[in-house]
Amino acid sequence: MLMNNNEYLDLVQTIKQEIQQAQYKATLSVNKELIMLYYNIGKIINEHKSWGNKFIENLAADIKLSFPNAKGYSVRNLKYMSKFASTYPDEQFVQTVSAQIPWSHNVAILDKVKGEKQREWYIRKTAENGWSHNVLIHQIESGLYERQAIADKISNFEIKNKK
Repeated sequence: MLMNNNEYLDLVQTIKQEIQQAQYKATLSVNKELIMLYYNIGKIINEHKSWGNKFIENLAADIKLSFPNAKGYSVRNLKYMSKFASTYPDEQFVQTVSAQIPWSHNVAILDKVKGEKQREWYIRKTAENGWSHNVLIHQIESGLYERQAIADKISNFEIKNKK
């Protein structure tokens, strides 16, 4: 640190916050683009499922040939993209809600949460609370949605009965 007066230290702190905010916004922007890319690839795959079982395998191989250093286009991930697009047919939901969390979190929710309301709830809570992948898995496996829904119903019951 070159200077040690309060005005300078405040200035450094302000600039550091600006940098961190810009980095965070850039990360969110990249994540949103990636989620939308995966969603669109999933839609394309779903439109051509009639091409048979080898379609996704061939697609994965051809993408790898064209983009040898790119990650995320394995057969398994392409199948997740397909499932993602069919699970969330509303593109607006994907753009505004699912795009707020990383792809790995979306995949975990696709794998572990069956109901539409529960999936949306976990997506929103993950975005609100900044849950890591492991925390999200723990919350799902411990039945947080069910516990929270029961607690909300009890609270609503008490509010209605007090009137």
